Amino acid sequence: MIQTWRLDHGQQSMVLAASEQGMATVIYWGKHLPVDTCLATLAAAQQRDVTGGMIDVLEPVSLCPVEGNAYAGQPALLATNEQGQALMPRFVLASVEHDQASLMLTYTDQQLGLRYVAHIRACATLDVWRLSACLDAQQPIQLHWLAAPVLPAADYMSRIQEYGGRWVGEFQQHESTWGPSALVRENRTGRSGHEHFPALLVSTDKTSHVEGEVYAWHYGWSGGHKMIAEQLPDGRRQVQFGHVCGSQRGLQQHFQTADLYVAYSAQGINGISVAMQKLVRNELLPSDFASQPRPVHYNCWEAIYFDHSLEKLCALAKQASALGAERFVLDDGWFGKRNDDTSSLGDWYVDTEKYADGLQPLIDEVQAQGMSFGLWFEPEMVNENSQLFGAHPDWVLGYAEQTRGRQQLILNMALPEVQTYLYDRISDLLSTYDITYIKWDHNRVLPHADAAQTMALYALLSRLRKAFAHVEIESCASGGGRIDFGILQHTQRVWLSDSNDALERLRIQNQSATFLPLLVAGSHVGPRHCHTSGRVHSMAFRAWVAAQRHMGMEMDPSELTDEESQQLKTVISWWKSNRMWLQKADILRLDTADQAILAEQQLAADGAQFVVFVGLVDTSQQIVPRPLRLTALDAHSNYQINLLNKYELVGNSRGTTALKQQSLILSGAYLMSYGITLPWQFPNAMWVVEGTKQ
Repeated sequence: MIQTWRLDHGQQSMVLAASEQGMATVIYWGKHLPVDTCLATLAAAQQRDVTGGMIDVLEPVSLCPVEGNAYAGQPALLATNEQGQALMPRFVLASVEHDQASLMLTYTDQQLGLRYVAHIRACATLDVWRLSACLDAQQPIQLHWLAAPVLPAADYMSRIQEYGGRWVGEFQQHESTWGPSALVRENRTGRSGHEHFPALLVSTDKTSHVEGEVYAWHYGWSGGHKMIAEQLPDGRRQVQFGHVCGSQRGLQQHFQTADLYVAYSAQGINGISVAMQKLVRNELLPSDFASQPRPVHYNCWEAIYFDHSLEKLCALAKQASALGAERFVLDDGWFGKRNDDTSSLGDWYVDTEKYADGLQPLIDEVQAQGMSFGLWFEPEMVNENSQLFGAHPDWVLGYAEQTRGRQQLILNMALPEVQTYLYDRISDLLSTYDITYIKWDHNRVLPHADAAQTMALYALLSRLRKAFAHVEIESCASGGGRIDFGILQHTQRVWLSDSNDALERLRIQNQSATFLPLLVAGSHVGPRHCHTSGRVHSMAFRAWVAAQRHMGMEMDPSELTDEESQQLKTVISWWKSNRMWLQKADILRLDTADQAILAEQQLAADGAQFVVFVGLVDTSQQIVPRPLRLTALDAHSNYQINLLNKYELVGNSRGTTALKQQSLILSGAYLMSYGITLPWQFPNAMWVVEGTKQ
């Protein structure tokens, strides 16, 4: 007997089938199917042939393929009992809960005392699904690996795209193809990681940003993940995501995956981007967050580092406010005896040598300048040279003799006494001072992956958010080391990278837009001489790159010339005037034949206006710019097009390009089919084009 279930969501359908009460398999996921589709026929049509060199029955690529029945691929569940014997369950369907938007299948193995539940839910955001799995055992077991419900990858999808990177080089795109070896990625750093963003795209060779089919997976977990993208010997494919192997330590009886977010698009990668960005804006963040203007941010770190003085900070506050800042963030160095990075982490008490009267005089000056006040913490860490470590060396995660990182160790967040201490110290400061923002940093990897550490972090963040709902929290981990949809259910901003190099930022922002909207992605104007790359970029370029996301500054304003100050004020003023619609806009990357261009179009939710940022990252191979085609416009409407920053024209641009002189009225059909023609410009610059529907 074949059982079938159908789910429809947006422009997609998902169909599952099972035989003889066995584990269900996703037999179809893609474009919406006709309502009269016979699911039994669909299941029968999926059956593949058997030939030489194979066993008699082809074991399905089910929601949870397991060892024990000659399954040729990577299993989705690996566990041992208390005696260390491998468990090879034979799950039987026990119950079903099914409606149009959700399917929950419960399976049991009575002999082994196991219960497995797979849950597939349609998100409120169209075209995004949320999948999770849990495993319960009657007796304690050791879990080595549990994947979220497993989905197949379509046979005609030839290209695999993933994101890797490093410190100050996050979100680097890597491409590969399916082959006889599984693509296995395992992040054991104990956080999402600069190295392995927990996501995967599978597409055709012809898929681009604006056209073609693509499937996407994102594992919303901040504690290290494992991914398997495998082509079996018979040609079928599977994708698995779960907590990194062995991170659920010790014998336990209940195990839960994080949510796996999946989506399909027939409109290119931008179709995935629009859905994922909306998911973050509308479901993961607080309900009213997008309706509040994002304040222009000023962080003092690259202006003073550890050299704190009230006089210097008050002067910075005045300068930042004059440039247009609306939030002032006091970074590392305000607590304990923190004069460098070797001491005081864990001692979350204001340094009375630097701040004789506490933080209040600085906060008073910040607020007098019309800004709110934010504060830096690194709560999960401890220095050996600290009062906390001296009193509680047993609070450290891992061996006492472990290799140090950045002169710091990790606190064992799963200990109740650690949770209590950190909550008490942070809440005391939030209660004493008018603090509306926390920069929550995490500057070294864990000694070992530990799921309990991540769950404890989530619990602490949830407790703080419940008590101080007005306080915004940013996830920073040496820049982009902890960015995922798990942490974004507890924080409201992410620091994409410690690199304030505008050229590097342009690429990082472009790639991260597959999943992250402007609303959460911090981007700052850094120093003229970049502290991480050594490069020097113009103020115009630095400012416009920062204006692509949640805009801020992180440099010493006293280094600015009058001309640079005016340029920065101009861009900040533009950003403030447009931020309310930009906060809800879709970020759409544009395809271009010119490899020297990275361009994106931010389109208002109502389609009435847009802005195009055209980043020139190198010298083009051809002499003059190629036309740049736009996307997602109304083909039957006209748009007024204006080159916003034509004042940045250079002498080498000698032609009569129309946008140099005037606004143009052009049809959406023309703009999408032919494009906009821009003036010539040197590399490391940005053209900004505004469009308004007529």
